[in-house]
Amino acid sequence: MKRLAIITARGGSKRIPRKNIKDFNGKPIIAYSIEAALKSGAFDEVMVSTDDEEIAEISRSFGAKVPFLRSEKTANDFATTTDVILEVIDEYKKRGEEFDIVSCIYPTAPFITSDRLKLAVDTLASSDADTLIPVVRFSYPPQRAMEIRDDRLVFIYPENLSKRSQDLTAHYHDAGQFYVMRTEAFLKNKNVMVGNILPLELSELEVQDIDNEVDWKLAELKYNLIHS
Repeated sequence: MKRLAIITARGGSKRIPRKNIKDFNGKPIIAYSIEAALKSGAFDEVMVSTDDEEIAEISRSFGAKVPFLRSEKTANDFATTTDVILEVIDEYKKRGEEFDIVSCIYPTAPFITSDRLKLAVDTLASSDADTLIPVVRFSYPPQRAMEIRDDRLVFIYPENLSKRSQDLTAHYHDAGQFYVMRTEAFLKNKNVMVGNILPLELSELEVQDIDNEVDWKLAELKYNLIHS
């Protein structure tokens, strides 16, 4: 069963310039994803999909392969993760290589570990599921959500006001780190979030969206706390 890791690292980044290779605690942030994927031993190939020569050079220096650069179609602001994965699968097929399992790994996910990646791939491979997605529980119950209407707070779900938080069903969201998919199912569904999906729950300490400079600093603080 052949397995491919695709690390998606576009050159353009509006909110944090050069985000995918920005220094994170002493090395380019993409290095954490590359090193975790390589160390896991879960993949036959670890590649970086990028349109940027500098990202490609740095990725190769940390051991990843960059057999081709992205097309203009998948390098623009409107290209989706699905578009990128489909292009990579197709390009490898043209080169005579096909994979049974594909993992899409984000380049700004320094909390990924080799053990977690191996567990995720092995769990999917031994199941009948199409996909495995790491998730994290919402810290505050969404059932208690409010919105502002005409300058006043209004509960969206007033029927839950008298319920204890521990009695409300836990809700989860995508941890934004990686996905593991059976290639055949992905090509059929054309969407990571469709099909028979296994969850892999992570703690809040291991998850941090990095969309601005404050997020970046929080991620570094969490990372240092975990590794202190």
